[in-house]
Amino acid sequence: MSQELTHPAIKDGWFAEISDTMWPSQAMSLKVEKVLHVEKSKYQDVLVFKSTTYGNVLVLDNCIQVTERDEFSYQEMITHLALNSHPNPKKALVIGGGDGGVLREILKHESIEEAWLCDIDETVIEVSKKYLPDMAKSYADPRTKVHIGDGFKFLEEYKNQFDVIITDSSDPEGPAESLFQKPYFQLLKDALTEKGVITTQAENMWIHMDIISKLKKDCREIFPVAEYAYTMIPTYPSGSIGFMVCSKDANADVSKPIRFDWSDEFVSENLRYYNKRIHEAAFVLPTWADKVLNKKD
Repeated sequence: MSQELTHPAIKDGWFAEISDTMWPSQAMSLKVEKVLHVEKSKYQDVLVFKSTTYGNVLVLDNCIQVTERDEFSYQEMITHLALNSHPNPKKALVIGGGDGGVLREILKHESIEEAWLCDIDETVIEVSKKYLPDMAKSYADPRTKVHIGDGFKFLEEYKNQFDVIITDSSDPEGPAESLFQKPYFQLLKDALTEKGVITTQAENMWIHMDIISKLKKDCREIFPVAEYAYTMIPTYPSGSIGFMVCSKDANADVSKPIRFDWSDEFVSENLRYYNKRIHEAAFVLPTWADKVLNKKD
């Protein structure tokens, strides 16, 4: 009889996401039905458990990455805000995103000929294929190309190659720390084609405004267009997560989709969160956040 798996972050049947640095004095907890996978990869602690109400949950270094119940909100928004802000995206790249969710969304665009993914931790990919099959099914698509390695180093090798680059990173600690720094955004710009667009995970306005404010300032110094948007997702800190959306095209307005190639039927069958109106609404910030992030120079 196999021994039941345990993990130090799970106590009395509950997983608690606790961080004294990223979200001090608050925590997200989920009731655990069964621990499915526990592993120390070369880079991070990997945990998968089945929750009682959110399906399977992937946790890296004690931070919730995705749950089957609400992952679509994040995956759809970080992807389609970028791709529908580009006139004709053919080649897209994901940095991070080993769970395959962003890849899945990229591949919903018929214009895409190549969807690349670079993740430093192969363990995340393999675990996702086993426990998050609806997300990781994207790896079977012939347009998908996978590179295991450091995203920073990968970008140094590619100039003027990608129409869209999406950075699906964890929080700015550990392996993902360099993906929030100014040199990384310069590499992103250099790797983009003429009217290229990026989106990056950009934290929560309620608890990370200092990080977001610096991130937007850095992006504005590199890209002619850099805007902050956000989505609602219950299992991320304080119930929402933001994105930086940047374009190399000085005339671009990323707050409005410049293309929308899907029929109402396609949207109904293939999208659960993103639509034309929510693309625009995502950039409308609460008054207090707007004052900080959109103040005139």
